[in-house]
Amino acid sequence: MSSEQKLCMDEALLEDPANQPATENRDGRWPSLLTVIGFAFLTFNSGMAVYRSNGDMEALSFVGFSYIDLVLLFYCLRLFEKTPRESTRREHLKMAVWLLTTMLTAAFSYKVAEVMPFPMQVVVWATAGATVLGGFYALFLYREGTKA
Repeated sequence: MSSEQKLCMDEALLEDPANQPATENRDGRWPSLLTVIGFAFLTFNSGMAVYRSNGDMEALSFVGFSYIDLVLLFYCLRLFEKTPRESTRREHLKMAVWLLTTMLTAAFSYKVAEVMPFPMQVVVWATAGATVLGGFYALFLYREGTKA
């Protein structure tokens, strides 16, 4: 199949209404029901983790940090989706998204590595490092159509 035929097929798929992103039936000020349910679930689980921590400040700090980080991450992603492609604000939002995911990766890696033997700690931190570097490459360095 030639590249011209593939391009025509891609364009046809994009024109198909079934493949279009769902349009919001309102002006976009309010999140969808699924988003509300997801945040309610996140909030409930975070509340339960705080309740079960029995005043352990390390656990409380971890839960609080993770909750705030996730809320900010989803907020930045929502802003990124609504920002026009040619806006310079998109680059700032990409940086914020990368920083928030990096901090979340580091926090979870710390908690996981804390209970692992040393060789597995190295694996956990190497995986976290590869994830962070891969995210940086994908968000800031990779350009479609260029050869690596």
